[in-house]
Amino acid sequence: MEVLRMLVLRRAGGLCPGRCGTLARPPRVRDFSTTASRSTVMPAWVIDKYGANEVLRFTKNMMFPVIYYPNEVIIKVHAASINPIDVNMRSGYGARALNMKRDPLIMKDLGQEFPLTLGRDVSGVVMECGLSVTYFKPGDQVWAAVPPWKQGTLSEFVVASANEVSHKPKSLTHTEAASLPYVALTAWSALSKVGGLNDKNCSGKRVLILGASGGIGTFATQLLKAWGAHVTAVCSGDATDLVKKLGADDVIDYRSGNVEEQLKSLKLFDFVLDNVGGGTEDWAPKYLKKWSGATYVTLVTPFLLNIDQLGIADGMVQTGFTVGSKALKHFCQGVHYRWAFFVPSGVYLDDIAELVEAGKIRPVIEETFPFSQVPQAFLKTEGGHARGKTVVNVV
Repeated sequence: MEVLRMLVLRRAGGLCPGRCGTLARPPRVRDFSTTASRSTVMPAWVIDKYGANEVLRFTKNMMFPVIYYPNEVIIKVHAASINPIDVNMRSGYGARALNMKRDPLIMKDLGQEFPLTLGRDVSGVVMECGLSVTYFKPGDQVWAAVPPWKQGTLSEFVVASANEVSHKPKSLTHTEAASLPYVALTAWSALSKVGGLNDKNCSGKRVLILGASGGIGTFATQLLKAWGAHVTAVCSGDATDLVKKLGADDVIDYRSGNVEEQLKSLKLFDFVLDNVGGGTEDWAPKYLKKWSGATYVTLVTPFLLNIDQLGIADGMVQTGFTVGSKALKHFCQGVHYRWAFFVPSGVYLDDIAELVEAGKIRPVIEETFPFSQVPQAFLKTEGGHARGKTVVNVV
């Protein structure tokens, strides 16, 4: 009977298996805080308004994170990394939607998200745990990708839900580990959860990756090769050696000629992963095998932009109409059309850690910056044409 009760509770969302060992109930603020009485501030890079790189500000007086819910942990940040989403958020991209997530009842004044800490990736050490956290303990080395509606990781400490955290692969340093979580979870979401690919059904499938040399592209290439797929990578010529070393079977240099013309000489594909967006979705689906279950998945969507420009209600309606009409149009042409997004998940990171430990996934880091040079790290990422990730060593 006890086993049956536990299964029912898990299905109902009342139990967090493996990470939270107690029944979930709506907690009162500060009821479960285990933060000791110590320094109340810490060093961090923050923004006080949206704008260009000049809005980044270093402070030694950022409020120390507090455990408000029983399933949270505080992590001492050893390394973080910069993703394009951080550059976009600095400029105000997605502010309306993210503020709705932060404050669903709109009880706070406009601008209450400031001072805002950016940074999604973290590799570090658990300092404190909420009362229902059983999967981690202080001293554990962990990695995670913190959702964009939460305070970020470009600080000495960060608080995260235990369900977003995973034990860091022992074979990686903190610098190496910090390069992976956000791009790995985004690629995992696109390929597996949205695209339906996995290690059981991927063998021999032909996959085209547009934008293969950046953080998501380099991870996706390795993951697909680990699953047995045939990978064709589209990138610039100076990244050819990199993506070949990661396992790409064919490489197309988009600077050496028209990509569509070069693709015509290759067999059709079972799957297209689009990290580029723009005009690519006008022609990329044409290179899929028609009426075979082939799928086009793009990570470049107008969802947050629609909400920024049209507001919550109209933006959601416009987004639903856009994705629905495009999916129907492509379905009538014999292919599936999908959007994919980053999904925070410690469970997925557990699976990714196993692939790292098995030597099937390795970090690809283009440049590393000290904590004092976070603005330079942003400029590096903002310049585009990435060859892997930009990492910030906090410790």
